[in-house]
Amino acid sequence: MGKILIKGCTIIPIAGAVVVDGAIAIDSDRLQYVGPAQGVPAEWQADTVIAAEGMAALPGLVNAHTHAAMTLLRSYADDLPLKQWLEEKIWPREGELDREDIYWSTQLALLEMIRSGTTTFADMYFHMDAVAEAVVAAGLRGCLSQGLIGFQDTSHKRLATGISLVKEWQGAGAGRVTTMLGPHAPYTCPPAYLTRVAETAARLGVGLHIHLAETRGEVDEIKARYGTTPVALVNKLGLLDLPVLAAHCVHLTTEEIAILAAKKAGVAHCPESNLKLASGVAPVKEMLAAGVNVALGTDSAASNNNLDMVAETRTAALLAKGISGDPTAVPAHQALTMATLNGARALGLEKEIGTLEAGKKADLILVDMRQAHLMPPNDVEAHLVYAARGSDVDTVIVQGRILMAGGEVKTLDAEKIYAQVTKRMQKG
Repeated sequence: MGKILIKGCTIIPIAGAVVVDGAIAIDSDRLQYVGPAQGVPAEWQADTVIAAEGMAALPGLVNAHTHAAMTLLRSYADDLPLKQWLEEKIWPREGELDREDIYWSTQLALLEMIRSGTTTFADMYFHMDAVAEAVVAAGLRGCLSQGLIGFQDTSHKRLATGISLVKEWQGAGAGRVTTMLGPHAPYTCPPAYLTRVAETAARLGVGLHIHLAETRGEVDEIKARYGTTPVALVNKLGLLDLPVLAAHCVHLTTEEIAILAAKKAGVAHCPESNLKLASGVAPVKEMLAAGVNVALGTDSAASNNNLDMVAETRTAALLAKGISGDPTAVPAHQALTMATLNGARALGLEKEIGTLEAGKKADLILVDMRQAHLMPPNDVEAHLVYAARGSDVDTVIVQGRILMAGGEVKTLDAEKIYAQVTKRMQKG
């Protein structure tokens, strides 16, 4: 890795003011200096210098909820409601997938993430050891959890697999791999199973990644079955006493929003997937006002249908304005914060990533602002949210390692990945 000096860029540190004509000094895996170019210590010598004039530097984007290997199912079962989509199309096809299928489709996801500026992602699926191997090889940062469907796990074999993932992969890749347990949702995991998973997570010292209140049908089902709402149910069962990453949270009461805020749960807002599946629109403005930590996720490429966090950030900002009738809802800086620092918080990584500050891990991206759709340079944060594209990302650095430079990914073989996933989808 060595020492890297990035000079001439406009810095969006997230936790501070924008710096024009800035410099970033990286020593091994950490940021040593972030600020005006003239502030770099005179004696500091870099092994690699990146001339970044016309570039914007910001923390790597955090995809707080996805199922990476479902890139294999991109456009496989579109234009269906969630329940039918899952039960009639997705789950039967997933039952045919083997470990190698998961490995190569995850590689495809990681390639897409790198090219569009995502440096960290939270993933829930199966054969997660294959996902972990792919993450380590690609150089990204992943928070991984074995998906647990309680009604199908009567012998607790899947939970045992989730435990093994934590024990074998927590801290792998020089700390880039972290783990959680992943109970799928209250409608697929009965209360006794959720309690068992929570107790196990507490014993292991990890958090929980769970889908909550994604559809109106889910809320009605939980009410009919247990006499309460999804958030209230998992709170009653003690899950929210642990660090929780709650995906979707579309259909919430005011009381549930207050619970999520009080328990400091992280919410992964996935606007494009929710729109495509017609699941509804999460009350983002209300959650933010209540103090809920709202991050952003793409969900899977089977329901989005891409993993482009630049596009997701724009959709989140525009949707919040549109449904609230308030053009000041989720302004550009807040949207960028949701895509970076809030995501880091939701994954329990805010001490290491999410902002550009000396001492933090060197996870950052450079966006080429020399584009027709990004000129003139009036407001760089607004440009990044309302006008940028994932393909504008030029350089990606994770933990001091350059994963992409000049739009060229250094750690993955695109043609090999394309050939593998094409072959594997055709066998289904």
